[in-house]
Amino acid sequence: MTIPFSPSPEIAPQSAMITERAVVRPAYAIIPGAAIKENVRSILPGWQGTRAWILAAPGIGHAVNFAQYLVYLDPDGGSARPEPQDEVQGFVYVLEGEVSLTLDGRKETLGPGRFAFVPAGLRWEVFNETDREARFLWLRKRFEPLGAARPAAIVGDERLLPRHTMPTSDAVSATCLIPTDDIAYDMHMNVVEFGPGTCISAVEAHVMEHGLYMLQGKGMYLLNETWHEVRAGDFIWMRAFCPQAYYAGGPEPTRYLLYKNVNRQIVL
Repeated sequence: MTIPFSPSPEIAPQSAMITERAVVRPAYAIIPGAAIKENVRSILPGWQGTRAWILAAPGIGHAVNFAQYLVYLDPDGGSARPEPQDEVQGFVYVLEGEVSLTLDGRKETLGPGRFAFVPAGLRWEVFNETDREARFLWLRKRFEPLGAARPAAIVGDERLLPRHTMPTSDAVSATCLIPTDDIAYDMHMNVVEFGPGTCISAVEAHVMEHGLYMLQGKGMYLLNETWHEVRAGDFIWMRAFCPQAYYAGGPEPTRYLLYKNVNRQIVL
């Protein structure tokens, strides 16, 4: 597996160009990797040796129902209580280095491509016990109960899971990191892959909200009526019903981590 990409947050010199691809609109937002700089990082209470950038939050727009973070841990950095809200579930996907994640008393070592789903209310902690920096994505979503059904914790490795090819091309596939046949889960996390020159073959407009982090490659993403060039390290938020499609360009496959909310009735 190609190592996922994460940006370097050095502050650009005064001679650098300040024109970039960041876009925030009512139906979508693009946060390019070039926007990940030291002067805009967030401090997370209860964390040590940590640099964090919040890629998505309700502040982007009225329709955002999750938060997504890009977290860098220095050696010995981390938190004994990462989640401050008992009603919020979490998902961690490692980009670089290794983190030690203790979930309900069980300790796991997560390297690139490994991940964990943490149900709401379950105690967990995460630390970097190595001598080099670790980087990971962290997604938080308020859990929507469905009767007595409760999702189970998951610790896994993307490389050990099956890839499901799409009907239109064997070069387009998805790896499902959360079970898609268990409605106890109110969210899915998938790694979607496109071979060079392949695409989403029809414009999609659906009720699911998306958070998308580009792990590898580059291409053109259609959002509403506008095509945007995106590449590894970029983040996209898409509101429900935002028209969307993707066309993979460049010499290597595109891979992205995709969040969507699922399995719940519309509350009126």
